[in-house]
Amino acid sequence: MDEMQKTILDYVKREYLEEDQEITPDTPLISSGIVDSFSMVSLKRFLEKKYNLVIPDDRATPQAFDTVNKICELVRSIQEGR
Repeated sequence: MDEMQKTILDYVKREYLEEDQEITPDTPLISSGIVDSFSMVSLKRFLEKKYNLVIPDDRATPQAFDTVNKICELVRSIQEGR
């Protein structure tokens, strides 16, 4: 697991999970109900602040935020200018 995955996974665990819940980088977040639309907005703000970038609203989709791995892909693509 790389540093970005760990950072995002730790944030999701801290903010949205019960103490006994465990998730992996591939655990569905949106489709399983762990992260709802309100939580997705706060997660987006966390990512923008942490990684000093702007995630365009049209790219902040439930599909793009459904797993930690997909979130990492999104952040990296924005960092790389894609």
